[in-house]
Amino acid sequence: MTQALQKLVTFDEFVEFLQAQKDNIRYELYDGDIIQMPLPTGEHEEIIAFLVKVLMVECNRLKVNYGIPKTVLVKPVSEKSGYFPDIPLLNLTNLVNEPQWKKESTVSNPDSIPLVIEVVSTNWRDDYHKKFADYEEMGIKEYWIVDYAALGSKLLIGDPKQPTLTIYSLNNEGEYRSKQFRGTDRIESPTFPELNLTAQQIFQANNL
Repeated sequence: MTQALQKLVTFDEFVEFLQAQKDNIRYELYDGDIIQMPLPTGEHEEIIAFLVKVLMVECNRLKVNYGIPKTVLVKPVSEKSGYFPDIPLLNLTNLVNEPQWKKESTVSNPDSIPLVIEVVSTNWRDDYHKKFADYEEMGIKEYWIVDYAALGSKLLIGDPKQPTLTIYSLNNEGEYRSKQFRGTDRIESPTFPELNLTAQQIFQANNL
């Protein structure tokens, strides 16, 4: 996480800030602080592109009205933060229930965003802690953390550290339960139970 650019702004003020920007720098809102996000690596972007392709093929096969737009701002319950997930899977049918969608591409209803994926960068603590807590509180049913460079702590991904995909799924008590996948482990996704994909294929962004 880099130095905060501005202190204690509201979510609506953050949206105004974004609308006034004329650069291609990505910002997020963390408890009222506007934060400039690190520049992604090529490998990071390759994994995103691979997953978008794979998941959209699966959506078409299942004939579900889901999509992955380029830019989606997620508004947590606290309204003090705002995130742009690497991969936001949207339930397009439910967007009519999002009052800030048409003008600001913002979602806050968990029924609008059944799956969120974050591909870990140097600000890995945000994915494992801050975003984890906010996505859980929102009630987002499924959350993936793709730690392809094994940046997370040993407590989070094990010792010795190795590339790890953690999938969190919401239980009946509204709490996330996790399962981790490495190497040739076939991933298990509640949203896509028939997805035939290994952790290694994701980390290497292999073509199927």
